[in-house]
Amino acid sequence: MRLSKLFKNAPTVNVTGLCFDSRKVKKGNVYFCLPGLTYDGHDFIDSAIENGAICIVHSRPVSDKRDGVIYIRVADVNEAMNQCARIFFGKPSDKMTMYGITGTNGKSTIANVIRSILDPLEPTGYIGTIAIEYGDVKLMPDLTTPDALFLQSRLNDMVNAGMKACALEVSSHGLAQGRVNGINFDVAIFTNFTYDHLDFHGTLENYFDAKTILFKDRVKPEGVCILNRDDPKYKELVPLCAARVVTYGIENEADYRAIHIEMTNEASHFDLIHNGQSYPVMTNLVATYNIYNLLAVIAALHETGIDLDKIIASCKAIPQVQGRLEQIDEGQDFNVIVDFAHTPDGMEKVMEFGRSITKEGGNVIAVFGSAGKRDAAKRKVFGELADKYCDFVILTEDDPRDEDPKEIADQIKEGIKETTNIFIEDRYEAIRQAVETAKAGDTILLLGKGDEVFIYRENGRAPWIGDHVAVRECIKKYR
Repeated sequence: MRLSKLFKNAPTVNVTGLCFDSRKVKKGNVYFCLPGLTYDGHDFIDSAIENGAICIVHSRPVSDKRDGVIYIRVADVNEAMNQCARIFFGKPSDKMTMYGITGTNGKSTIANVIRSILDPLEPTGYIGTIAIEYGDVKLMPDLTTPDALFLQSRLNDMVNAGMKACALEVSSHGLAQGRVNGINFDVAIFTNFTYDHLDFHGTLENYFDAKTILFKDRVKPEGVCILNRDDPKYKELVPLCAARVVTYGIENEADYRAIHIEMTNEASHFDLIHNGQSYPVMTNLVATYNIYNLLAVIAALHETGIDLDKIIASCKAIPQVQGRLEQIDEGQDFNVIVDFAHTPDGMEKVMEFGRSITKEGGNVIAVFGSAGKRDAAKRKVFGELADKYCDFVILTEDDPRDEDPKEIADQIKEGIKETTNIFIEDRYEAIRQAVETAKAGDTILLLGKGDEVFIYRENGRAPWIGDHVAVRECIKKYR
């Protein structure tokens, strides 16, 4: 592509690619001097040029300019990179129906359920915490919402592979850092808002403001905002929406409302009220918060033209979303649930569900930790929740990074006043202990990692077999 297509009045030289990591620059690339949390791309201009960059996009003055290299100064390098990526990769999001999902919890479930229901009707991709999936392709992501260059490249791959829609998890980090500025969403979904990510945003106000970007700036005017009517932030969010608003909920009147809910640990039944009509819904999703997630999916798909009866029929057998309230069955006489819960709200909801399915006289056994180099204030809260819902707690490692897992566990323990608890640093051994301890009718909750197959330790990302694999192994070996 010609550089002049990316920047007005730029020379008509050929551009081979876009890059913001000087180490990965190839001959003919445009290098963006992206300011970061730790490093500033301006400091690596020489390295980028030596690796073949023909154009430098910068916001700070560059004193030592080299012959044969094009320098383009902009006010915001990140914004320039977003728009260049959008153009360079052919504006892929304009060629698909884009579903953007944000909120503290539920993003992965909603995005995956959208794909599972929509994909048989029209090829649909998914990008988020669990994976990047489209057609037969499955890739592991580094971030919930990838950087703009990676994101636009993958969306282009989806278009080339015949995808007609994409469900994208949109994190608050991704919104605050402008990673989705080159995408115009047809549907913007709000799940809920609770305490999280204060290590990055600083305050709950900043965290909420980041979430609102999707609804103010990134949804198309002709699109739709799907909002949780029962969330306390609903009233604040409505006037900020740049597109029409459609609601879902349980407690309050909503455009898509679930009433007469009946649940077991294997299935849920409810009546869906929409436009004054009642539709019976049966689904294999369980727990009240998953009813909310399913309502968001139903609303999003129906508002984009999918027949409501087809959507409801597909709700009966939704494929298991990896590591999200995943019930493990290896013939054991106790319940095992693997879940990604890593926020106070997420923890409480899973613990509450675990208690609800535990037989009278049975115990709830929880295995969890808390991530290192992340918001430490929630650790004591995790302990308080465990104290409220659990009978036995095994504290263990959970992405400790360069923090001491024992010190993290001690901070969690500050919230545990009565519940018996122990610390086992090795996550596999902690899961093994839970399996060996459980008796008939008990419930084991493995929380924080879901199906992730890595653990972040001091020297970076290390392989981990996954809680789901570890617990299956332990059941087979030790029961």
